[in-house]
Amino acid sequence: MEQRNQLKLNDVHVDLIRTIAIIAVVMVHAAGRWTITSQELSRLTPLGMASWSAVDIYQCLAVLGVPLFLMLTGLLLLQPEKDESLGVFFKKRFARIGLPFIFWTGIYLVWVFLVQNIPFTADAVVQSLLNGAYTQFWYIYVIIGLYLLTPLLRVIMGYANQVLIKYFLVLWFIGASLLPFIGTLFPYQLNSNVFVISGYVGYFVLGLYLCSVQIRRRTAWALMILGTGLTVLSTYALAASGAGEGMYFFQAYLSPTVILASVMAFLLLLKVKPPSLQQKVNSNIFNKLIKKISENTFGIFFVHVIVIETIQRGYLGFMLNHEVLNPIIEVPLLVVITLFISLGILVLLKKIPGLDRLVA
Repeated sequence: MEQRNQLKLNDVHVDLIRTIAIIAVVMVHAAGRWTITSQELSRLTPLGMASWSAVDIYQCLAVLGVPLFLMLTGLLLLQPEKDESLGVFFKKRFARIGLPFIFWTGIYLVWVFLVQNIPFTADAVVQSLLNGAYTQFWYIYVIIGLYLLTPLLRVIMGYANQVLIKYFLVLWFIGASLLPFIGTLFPYQLNSNVFVISGYVGYFVLGLYLCSVQIRRRTAWALMILGTGLTVLSTYALAASGAGEGMYFFQAYLSPTVILASVMAFLLLLKVKPPSLQQKVNSNIFNKLIKKISENTFGIFFVHVIVIETIQRGYLGFMLNHEVLNPIIEVPLLVVITLFISLGILVLLKKIPGLDRLVA
């Protein structure tokens, strides 16, 4: 087995990446996608243009959250030295996501049928279990698929040299990101069966691979800003061209610009120096909060959409959305409120005997 010079992962790294990633995920749903035609764009007032641009920027930053989660999960699970039987591995994974998935699916079914008054049918329940009860549940199915591959990927990562891993990642990038991008520029497309490595598995493998990558912090910052900036500008350009829903192509998690920005963000977070930060963990309220958010990330992921919709629709007696307040201020304010309400809900639920394992 090849020995690699990998960065030693510290708990501070894990907590920091989880916290930033979940804040980004909350921001995705707090900002929402503001679809606009080229004609509507040209008629916007300066304030309207600033509002639309703010939502665009917030979304382009927020889409880094899912890749960060995927890379961190890959880093934690693909360590070749982890020697577990299939039974032990899947038992742990079921306890980690299986029970919370069932619990929160039930909660969201109640939300859909009772709060949103969607007709109750057996078909709706079955579809919720097979495809996800609500908008954010798609991610759970991605994770399940990656868990199924993890025992195989551990062997590959343990015995493959750096050249083969790079080859794997290049094939993934071409098939999952580059070809779809080229397909938007030209009327001719290569048969997608040529590149069978696609989907989110590349992020999963990147998590472990990036531990051995050395890059100057200044360079990583520059490339992350470049990737995010290109995502923002490309979204604007597609909106101006009248692309409709297609205007958000570059905000897809597998777009070339998002991959560039998220990889650089991950590398920057891995470069945080744990000793200096760790010394403050027990005395600094801010770092204690990061720890608490990190411990409840999975639960926040599940509950935050209910919290956002409750606030946006005024179920608590007050309303906070794009119509009430300019999104330049409304989005970050809603993210902060949602994060703390969600965290409070999780802390309270975990105090109820028997619920601590169910809510995540």
